[in-house]
Amino acid sequence: MAFESKKLINNPNDVVTEFIEGLVETYPGLQYLDGFPEVKVVLRGDVSGPTYDKVAVISGGGSGHEPAHAGFVGDGMLTAAICGDVFASPPVASILAGIRAVTGPMGCLLIVKNYTGDRLNFGLAAEEAKSEGYKVEMVIVGDDCALPPPRGIAGRRGLAGTILVHKIAGAAAASGLPLSDVAAEARHACGVVGTMGVALSVCTLPGQPKSDRLGPGKMELGLGIHGEPGAVVADIQPVDLVVSHVLNRILSSETNYVPIKRGSRVVLMINGLGGTPVMELMIAAGKAVPILQLEHGVAVVRVYTGSFMTSLDMAGFSISIMKAEQAILQRLDAATKAPHWPVIIRLPRFLFQFPPSRSAKNDEVLSRPEQLNEQGRALEVAIEAAVSAVIQLKDSLNEWDSKVGDGDCGSTMARGATAIQQDLKKYYPLNDAAETINEIGSSIRRVMGGTSGILYDIFCKAAYARLKLNSQSDAAITPLQWADAFEGAISAVMLYGGAAAGYRTMLDALIPASTLLKQVRLELNI
Repeated sequence: MAFESKKLINNPNDVVTEFIEGLVETYPGLQYLDGFPEVKVVLRGDVSGPTYDKVAVISGGGSGHEPAHAGFVGDGMLTAAICGDVFASPPVASILAGIRAVTGPMGCLLIVKNYTGDRLNFGLAAEEAKSEGYKVEMVIVGDDCALPPPRGIAGRRGLAGTILVHKIAGAAAASGLPLSDVAAEARHACGVVGTMGVALSVCTLPGQPKSDRLGPGKMELGLGIHGEPGAVVADIQPVDLVVSHVLNRILSSETNYVPIKRGSRVVLMINGLGGTPVMELMIAAGKAVPILQLEHGVAVVRVYTGSFMTSLDMAGFSISIMKAEQAILQRLDAATKAPHWPVIIRLPRFLFQFPPSRSAKNDEVLSRPEQLNEQGRALEVAIEAAVSAVIQLKDSLNEWDSKVGDGDCGSTMARGATAIQQDLKKYYPLNDAAETINEIGSSIRRVMGGTSGILYDIFCKAAYARLKLNSQSDAAITPLQWADAFEGAISAVMLYGGAAAGYRTMLDALIPASTLLKQVRLELNI
């Protein structure tokens, strides 16, 4: 079957069923309810309703937001998750089956995102369960901060902040609290969290054509997790500006969506929407923390970064901010076996310093000697001649490289040669040949990127190590020692670079040079 969008699936109608099958195979603590696949309920494998002695915490909704909600089933979090079809509320029969399966004498709490379908289906299931004698309470999560008041009849949508509510309610239930108290903690958590998202593309439903609603170079602020239009479409901006705008909207004193003021402590969640690389999520997290602390005057005490509530393959992220009261932090930090809740080990932060070098001269600041000895003068002349030759060859090297590569070889080499030329006049301890070779490597490493820079640095470091082993700093390096160091440096490049003679690398120049050096040494008997 041909699809206009690319998806690694079988029949588009089976994606939810096959997702659940893979989930329970991956995590042995989870299982699906009898009646599967018509009844799509993921639950804890160690819970049986009639004998369960704690409050059951149940959530769910349309699929396509994975790992929400089934990935957060586990001791200390959700007891069961009810899975609807993609972006469709689960049917009442499935919700009721989940309630019956895991609810014991302590009752159950339903955590529902604020969408009409979810509210109606979970609400009807709750009423039917109550008529059967179950104790049931329901909490509605509406954490969306994209649109200013008035909020309309539907109110604010439920977004990624729901996952924080799951964790708080699940930890409260695991502690043995009664249903009324678990529900109270969940409702309080709903009132102190705000979320807003930004998307670079809309999601693609399985088996459906890819939407082009967002054109090139555009982003949408406040986009819903089902692909609903957001508050505004704008040109793509640097992530610093995007993060700043989102945080300003969430913490706006005009909307007053969350009771967070200057001096508050907060929890930050950066949530990927399904198609965003981890690198970009971490960049957003790294920018959000200082903006919150410096511009909004709040202390960020917990940061959760990853994909928690996605929208299939949507590119973008949402930011959730929750007021971090001590009771909330205790619930967030409580242990859980839910497979997709991040395990974070909190350690005190220290300012780590680089360990001292093992070089014999680690306490000495290297500098150019006031007076050069014979070896120092010879070394200076040789270095100056070499770097001048490299700089003069810059354009030719670039031209040759452009025929087989990206044409920057000469510029890269010249950058390294210039750094050596500058450092030679200031820092190189020329009377100590070994240390001078070591410093040449440091100069190269500082300015030359890519493979060549690190290989030249390895070359210098290996030569330095061999010279230190076979010579004394106050004695001139003999031709035999230079040849041995040269050969040792070539061996290190071969070892770490993986190349050999004939591979069309720098070795095809270095190895003949080493061979010639040996021949000259033998001919001169030195």
